Amino acid sequence: MHPEALSEQIYSKKSFLCVGLDPDPEKLPICLKSQDPAEGIIAFNQHIIEATLPYAVAYKPNFAFYESLGSIGYSVLEETLKCIPPNVMVIADAKRGDIGNTSAMYAKAVFDRPGVDAITVAPYMGKDSVMPFLSFKNKWVFLLALTSNPGAQDFQFLTSNEKPLHEWVIQKSLEWSKEGEGHLGFVAGATHPEDIPRLRTLAPKSFFLVPGIGAQGGEMEPVIRHLAPRVLINVGRQILYASSGADYAEAAEKEARNIWEGFKLYYNW
Repeated sequence: MHPEALSEQIYSKKSFLCVGLDPDPEKLPICLKSQDPAEGIIAFNQHIIEATLPYAVAYKPNFAFYESLGSIGYSVLEETLKCIPPNVMVIADAKRGDIGNTSAMYAKAVFDRPGVDAITVAPYMGKDSVMPFLSFKNKWVFLLALTSNPGAQDFQFLTSNEKPLHEWVIQKSLEWSKEGEGHLGFVAGATHPEDIPRLRTLAPKSFFLVPGIGAQGGEMEPVIRHLAPRVLINVGRQILYASSGADYAEAAEKEARNIWEGFKLYYNW
């Protein structure tokens, strides 16, 4: 997907919403638990996608929720992806990253087979672990920079030459992206509102994938104020599990619409 196509979705829907498709079998609505587990998840995902599509510009299936199902998980993922229109971005939340030849196989597995548009990648092993993903033309890499979890404090704020590690990640990886054919973006948690202005300064033209709003308590206003319009705000549990009853799709639609209404408060279209 070309950046212009993503921007077109953002402006046409006036939305930054990315819906996380992280189906936990234990949290499925009661009406779906009586079905075969795979069929129940596929039905759940399909109804969530249909309900949220007017507001969503991207979907982000977290691969762990599918891989944990064993051999049927890949089929569940493939059936889920068929429900997403081709002009809507699909981000594989897989957080891959390994030595070069292994990363090349990870990239091939994600970009060639299910055919997603983007993948999240861990930068810890450096350039040779990231470049195989960036070698795919018009595919996207969202590099983990400043994550939304509490453990982000363990390493991502360690300083070198008075600059925290997550800033070095952004600065250095932007140099790598010039050698690839794909597009580089960054994952930055909404749970760090005081750091967001600096991130945009470091990467003025990059898209940011922002988790942490909703169940993790992140703030929407600073994210939109500093990162829009080149931002995707991921919301998962808040939408997926808005209801545990038969009205789960209607509840998801209402939650997505409320988030969409919130965007209008902070961004002047």
